[in-house]
Amino acid sequence: MLPHANPTVIFQKLEDGAVLFAPETEVYFGLNEVGAAIWQLLVPRGRSLDQICSDLAARYPEVTAATIRSDVLELLDQLVDEGLAQRSDSREPGAATDS
Repeated sequence: MLPHANPTVIFQKLEDGAVLFAPETEVYFGLNEVGAAIWQLLVPRGRSLDQICSDLAARYPEVTAATIRSDVLELLDQLVDEGLAQRSDSREPGAATDS
């Protein structure tokens, strides 16, 4: 299962990306345009890694599927590490059950 957005995090879309703010920890986190798209694709919960990557591939056809997948997993790990997203269980986001 992919991590989901921490419900206390405030998302603010900007012209060239977005900013996340976690009031509990006072963490600000800047996202570029792609990062903002990934954050928005985490909702609704229950989407798979493959679905998110497919949506991004449609938006950015010049980027390889492997690069998209790698970048998504990297960002999700960063979001979890910063407390901006939460894992529903202990499995890693790239586990085989996410397809």
